[in-house]
Amino acid sequence: MSTVATNTPASAQVLTADAILGDVGPFTADLFEATRSILDAQLVHPFVMGLGDGTLEVERFKNWVRQDYRYLKEYSRIFAWAVSKAHDLETMGWFARVLDLTLNVEMGLHRQYAERFGITPAELEAEPIWPTARAYTDFLVRTAADGDLADLTAALLPCAWGYAYVGHHLARTGKPDDQRYTDWIAMYSSDEFGGAVQWLKEQMEKLGDGVSAEKRERLTEIFVTSTRYEWMFWEMCYNGEEWPV
Repeated sequence: MSTVATNTPASAQVLTADAILGDVGPFTADLFEATRSILDAQLVHPFVMGLGDGTLEVERFKNWVRQDYRYLKEYSRIFAWAVSKAHDLETMGWFARVLDLTLNVEMGLHRQYAERFGITPAELEAEPIWPTARAYTDFLVRTAADGDLADLTAALLPCAWGYAYVGHHLARTGKPDDQRYTDWIAMYSSDEFGGAVQWLKEQMEKLGDGVSAEKRERLTEIFVTSTRYEWMFWEMCYNGEEWPV
């Protein structure tokens, strides 16, 4: 489960779904257009469609619960890098709060959610990370370590933006009978989560303003790659995955 849901700045306004799903300026508009087909492909993925109408087999969703826990552990490292690469105290503080809440609050909430599916904390900790999740998180951490804050944000944003995109779409199409799925949809379509996504998009817009054409191309490449991995994560959880050798 994404870790930015509980970390919206206090001054953030309540946003409409269209504002949450859309861009905040010319650079994020270009990023959105570069990935629109991938985002829309997520909406028609059988995992997402089954989650929305309640027909997704629980075992497939349990794949997501376990692998997302492993993902969150690595995802947290990106926030630590962000604190060190931020240019001002406000940005440093935001990422520091996200890191603290991820490690000390959100991971615990994820363990509680997993227990609703009969998955114990011990099982979560023992879960091996699957190849796609390993490749995705390695890409994120490497980008955060080797790049600047703009690179890091371009790698980070597709997860939050994509979950808001999926969450709002599913919220509009009805509620599944399984309350556990309904709660998942409610989280990612909430105003709180949307406000946090908006903050990240605004940061991306600022960081992309005035950069060279070469840098803009690099940021777009990073953003597209992370968005592709988001689709692959659904695919991995739907089909299951293991190392072939």
